[in-house]
Amino acid sequence: MAATRTFSIIKPDATRRNLTGAVTKMLEDAGLRVVASKRIQMTREQAEGFYAVHKERPFFGELVDFMISGPVVVQVLEGEDAVARNRKVMGATNPADADEGTIRKTYAESIEANSVHGSDSEENAKTEIAFFFDEDEIVG
Repeated sequence: MAATRTFSIIKPDATRRNLTGAVTKMLEDAGLRVVASKRIQMTREQAEGFYAVHKERPFFGELVDFMISGPVVVQVLEGEDAVARNRKVMGATNPADADEGTIRKTYAESIEANSVHGSDSEENAKTEIAFFFDEDEIVG
């Protein structure tokens, strides 16, 4: 199987606790390679645009507020079956339901502050990567 790419965000709850390296190590240990990475302070406009698919959901405002509450690390990850591999190492959205050894079981504070975001499909990965990265920033 050929290498594919996915998108990841290390969320404000994790960056606030200085877990960027620990989370990245878990991703790398799972066979994913970081081919682009940058630490940013997401603007309200970026967060609203990125999460626009959830605009009508009751949690949208809280999600946007959380994502702009501190720096995040946006990353492009590459590896065999990258989307599925990343989702497996992230664990279930609710850390109480996540498997032992996953990022969310290990580091998440709550279902809302669950430390990481990852693309749910290759199509969405392409869209999410393009939202934050120009092609020349991906240097894997």
